[in-house]
Amino acid sequence: MNEKLNKEILSKASISKKVDHGTEPLVLVEMIQRLKVRDVMTTTLATVERAAPLSDVQALMKAKQISGVPVEEGGRFLGLVTINDIIRALEGGYIDETCQKHMSTKLVVLEDDMPLSFALRYFEKYHFGRFPVINREQKLVGIICQRDINRALLLELTNELNRLESESSHYKVPEGPFNLYVLREFPVSKFDFENAGKAANKVKQLLKEKKFPAKIIRRIAVAAYELEINLCVHSDGGSLSWQLSNGRAEIIAHDSGPGIADVEWALKDGNSTASEWIRSFGFGAGMGLVNVKRVSDEFEIESTVGLGTRVKAVIYINPDAKR
Repeated sequence: MNEKLNKEILSKASISKKVDHGTEPLVLVEMIQRLKVRDVMTTTLATVERAAPLSDVQALMKAKQISGVPVEEGGRFLGLVTINDIIRALEGGYIDETCQKHMSTKLVVLEDDMPLSFALRYFEKYHFGRFPVINREQKLVGIICQRDINRALLLELTNELNRLESESSHYKVPEGPFNLYVLREFPVSKFDFENAGKAANKVKQLLKEKKFPAKIIRRIAVAAYELEINLCVHSDGGSLSWQLSNGRAEIIAHDSGPGIADVEWALKDGNSTASEWIRSFGFGAGMGLVNVKRVSDEFEIESTVGLGTRVKAVIYINPDAKR
């Protein structure tokens, strides 16, 4: 990880909180939600074939200043040689042997249409330095590492900060009371990464069209997105419903399994093995439920192992919406 990049990201995020008219620290989380792995990954790849000696890979790593080289033939991804493989080869005296003998073949890969938030969870779970990225045709299309994520977020955050600064000069407090009635329901399929986040984005777009306050839009969008991703990643599929009425937004996620064994544990920030890098982005605890609870004015969860989970998040749009 590039410590300097990460500090710069967090510094800009802190500034953006002040610019964004007193909103809660959701700008960075919102950016992570809208990005896909393909938006962040490195696509210009240095690859080798199976017959290449490890000494060639060592030279390639030195020339390109990289720590992992994919092994690929005819567009088919076969394995990965890492810097650790090279170190072992030097220590063992077999640096001139072929990649085929020593490359890593039991790999965890990401798909290019997965949400970036899912990639962050992979870094948290497996503690790898990088992940190969494939497309729907199982072709190698890129590699993603922590440095790639930091750089992409720094660029996105800089652009967002410039936009917020521009808006702040002519910002006006929106007029209420926003007493519309809207009801939407979206089906969510298991591991449907291509469509993950689209329901939350539709909700966000509708609120923007109706000129709702940016602070409210961010909170609703974060809650809807986290619940939608949970359905996609952790459940057998389900539905996300969203209702706007009487000055309050209600978001309900419901699935038919597998359920959460210990809900209280899942809702605690401290119960996570996530690194500080992951935590600084707002991930790594409670499968996203912590983020939902944090942005909600009311939060309810019911879960039974083997049967499923129902989560309800309520966000007040009008001050008198509580009931």
